[in-house]
Amino acid sequence: MENIADLFLLRKDITFLNFGSFGATPAPIFDAYQKWQRVLEAEPVQYIVFDGPGYLQTSREALAKYIGVADKDDLVFVTNPSFAVNMVAKNFPLQPGDQILTTDIEYGACDRTWEYYCAQKGAEYVKQKITLPITSKEKFIEEFFAGITPKTKAVFISHITSATALKLPVHEICAIAKQKGLITFVDGAHGPAQTEVNLTTLQADFYTGACHKWMMAPKGCSFLYAHKNVQPMCDPLVVSWGYKALKPSHSSFLDYHQMIGTRDFSAFLTVPDCVSFMGKYNWADVSKKCHELVLANAQRFFDLLGATPISPLTSEWIGQMISIPIKTAEPEILQRTLFTEYQIEVPIMRQGNDVYLRYSINGFNSQSDIDRLYQVIAELQQKGRL
Repeated sequence: MENIADLFLLRKDITFLNFGSFGATPAPIFDAYQKWQRVLEAEPVQYIVFDGPGYLQTSREALAKYIGVADKDDLVFVTNPSFAVNMVAKNFPLQPGDQILTTDIEYGACDRTWEYYCAQKGAEYVKQKITLPITSKEKFIEEFFAGITPKTKAVFISHITSATALKLPVHEICAIAKQKGLITFVDGAHGPAQTEVNLTTLQADFYTGACHKWMMAPKGCSFLYAHKNVQPMCDPLVVSWGYKALKPSHSSFLDYHQMIGTRDFSAFLTVPDCVSFMGKYNWADVSKKCHELVLANAQRFFDLLGATPISPLTSEWIGQMISIPIKTAEPEILQRTLFTEYQIEVPIMRQGNDVYLRYSINGFNSQSDIDRLYQVIAELQQKGRL
């Protein structure tokens, strides 16, 4: 069997522990991407105008099967989850005084998006305080829903958070919110291929995920799922030929969002190749081993940094990445030091007043990569640079 590490295009001189930011694409999938780009350049008109919708349908079919969506036409491809969040937030029917409930550990770009559109409409984006360390799922849910008021119209929550790398109990959150008559929107940027995603059982109204992270698609391949009940609120961010289409499809959701002017959508077409790649290399087993490697090394990093775990160190809360609180007044400088002086690619992330070192593991990583990070952090401590 091929060495998984050899399948990736990553530089061999870099200790790459930051798969969580943008993913990395294996050579076979990247070859498929370039194949589609060559099809585009060989006959751009046929590719974009005539054949493109069929190509995209095939890709949506593969994605729908992979993430448990009954109808492929409830999915549209977008370049990134931020695009999807903007689409929903801009169009959400908010009135002055209305509230959107979220946590205080969400992704910063999404926070900014909701704050921007809530401010325009006189609404409020409520970032409910989550006590860290988390002690139990029940306590988390209780704390989160303490933020509900009669003015709450929707909940917005990460499947797996960015800076704190926590898997959140989104199934329970969506079920409770549904009972309360609230619209639910799950930011699943880190979800697909890092944890199980089945949108039929999740029953979120909206779910956005990145294929270019853990599914390993080329950059700029993500999706928005919208339940049919909420699709009418999804006006396009870019109005193009899908509005008042000469030959409208059965779905204005697709018409409005699938073809939004000239763009290279080759990355979208690689999703079947991503699914095939993961099947060929038994990626569920690879992911399990990566998860085990993450947890096996966690405690020694907490000990090294004199930090307390921010959740139980179990698969309930932790996937293929973990965040360790780290004391540094200049996280951006520390991150650049690790890269420029030691060739370690790992994020040092801010979340409010807290700072975290987050390492993420995928199939090309080994114990030696984590050992290298540990040794360098210890060296920086000894030198008084941390």
